[in-house]
Amino acid sequence: MELIKALILGIVQGITEFLPVSSSGHLELTKWLMNDQSLAEESLLMTVTVHAATALATLVVFRKEVLEILVDLFKFKWNDGTKFSALIIASMFPAALVGVLFDDALEVLFNQQILLVCLMLLVTGGLLILADRARTTEKAVGWKDAIIIGISQAIAILPGISRSGATISTSVLLGIDRDKAARFSFLMVVPLILGKMAKDLLDGDLTETTQPLALAVAFVAAFVTGVIACIWMIRLVRKASLRYFAYYCFAVAALAAGLYLSGFNLTATS
Repeated sequence: MELIKALILGIVQGITEFLPVSSSGHLELTKWLMNDQSLAEESLLMTVTVHAATALATLVVFRKEVLEILVDLFKFKWNDGTKFSALIIASMFPAALVGVLFDDALEVLFNQQILLVCLMLLVTGGLLILADRARTTEKAVGWKDAIIIGISQAIAILPGISRSGATISTSVLLGIDRDKAARFSFLMVVPLILGKMAKDLLDGDLTETTQPLALAVAFVAAFVTGVIACIWMIRLVRKASLRYFAYYCFAVAALAAGLYLSGFNLTATS
């Protein structure tokens, strides 16, 4: 049973980390449906594992871009690579600040606050509808844009707000080219994921009894589905097909809220 649960969590994380439907929200809903009552700190190692998998998936999909950035950085000159890296760093400040100052308060929101997740999914859907209607998307990311996108990423810490949905939607609404918006959105989160993982490992209790095999299953599932979802999402952004994900978010929010308010329990029906 633990392996099946690990497989499901890995697949959910891998797909929803890149598609604009909120990985955190879907993980909370999935845990609720599986009647997993563990608090965030009690499943820390599994959380770190699946996030490591999606971070690796991002680096694999954007390996060419990452290599170009690294080559430019080691030239020790101001060029496209160093500017892009500086923009990434600038975009990190809002989310990093929120994470440091409100870490304890935020943890409470990740203990199966189902109605909050549903409400935030509605917000995500609204953002996607707005972004889907934007047509003038030609410019590159600038300094002001990086800060605004970073603020969107900070707000997306809330479960149910899609990080990729919020950052890509914000980018498109700012008039940024859709390809550049997707590239910036996916790469900007890697340093934050790695930083959050390091903080969790240093501060958390890793004595949970999750089987190593279950962690491996979750990692592989999250990595494989993450690579597929990331590539698919890039193509969808180019085609301005975000509204379909908005409809999905609306439907999931309505269904989950209805089930929760009705007292639905999956284990009781199985």
